[in-house]
Amino acid sequence: MTTPRELDLTTISPTRLWVPKHVMITRAAADLPHTAEIIRRCERAGVDDIRVLSGNALTSLRGATERETYASAKNTLAVVVAPPSALKPQPIPPSADWRIDLARGCPAHCQYCYLAGSLQGPPVTRVYANIDDVLDGIRTSAGRGSVTRGTLERGDEGTTFELSCYTDPLGIESVTGSLAAAITRVGAGDFGSDVQLRFTTKFDDVGELVGLDHSGRTRIRFSVNAAEVADRFEGGTARMPARLAALRAVATAGYRVGLTIAPVMPVPGWREQYGALLDDVAAAVAGIEDLDLTAEIITHRFTPASKEVLLGWYPRTKLEMDEDLRSQKRSKFGGVKYVYPKQTMKEMREWFTEELDRRLPAARLLYWT
Repeated sequence: MTTPRELDLTTISPTRLWVPKHVMITRAAADLPHTAEIIRRCERAGVDDIRVLSGNALTSLRGATERETYASAKNTLAVVVAPPSALKPQPIPPSADWRIDLARGCPAHCQYCYLAGSLQGPPVTRVYANIDDVLDGIRTSAGRGSVTRGTLERGDEGTTFELSCYTDPLGIESVTGSLAAAITRVGAGDFGSDVQLRFTTKFDDVGELVGLDHSGRTRIRFSVNAAEVADRFEGGTARMPARLAALRAVATAGYRVGLTIAPVMPVPGWREQYGALLDDVAAAVAGIEDLDLTAEIITHRFTPASKEVLLGWYPRTKLEMDEDLRSQKRSKFGGVKYVYPKQTMKEMREWFTEELDRRLPAARLLYWT
């Protein structure tokens, strides 16, 4: 990948935009101000089927088969009101102090989907129309936390809030505007000067974001991976060169940025493939002044529940989910995850730690898991 000498931030054109075929608006969400913005964006994108429901239940979501249900759900945006249970920020180590959700559900087609098994029902993307209530969680939790707040390693980040780990907020931004609203309000200091937003994306639609007054209070992290993993398993997302071009664009616009290298898989030639990825990232950020770049590395894992859901969504997947090739990792609540064997994890961790420092010294590794 070559590094552009000059970047015209006014002409950024995304390679991947999600436009839903169906938009369903619940009765409770219909008259909220942010719903009007969502409708405006959807109409601008050419969505013809925008319906206000008579109630608050999302019905008629299931097809005759699991595949039909999946396909229909992935083409549907539901505008709903976040329930009280979703308005209380939750701790989310090791990423951030707290998690707040702008939406739940994702339009991408990643065959290892992190949401499989954790969301109930068909995978419809639900965006929250009561955005003021959602963002108010920043106010109530600012100044508290144990992951970044008050720590020696990450204390300069202040109180951190992970935006929507149950969706890709940039992937739906063109039809919601929720991300721009959050970044603008935090940048304006509505919740104080010592807070920071952060989110991860596999998309590249950053044209609107580069013009926002973010005041350095948002870190945009791009999910990146080896070519074989990204090309085979990350359907419906921006390709890797486009993500790296977007990384450069937002870094040039003064955003704090990051890499979420995930999910790491020991595919054949993984050292060469991930080495090429790190070299491409280094080229993408070369020459950027005051670069603030972090890295978070997450290996692939699955649960019995997520495996069942993923095989229903992607029955012909080539994703390795063989319990006999994995080690069990139990949570404090008794849940089971299947991770790579100890020796494999050790080899990958040592390699990434060394090569990240050698090939991309500007990046600060936050954690490996």
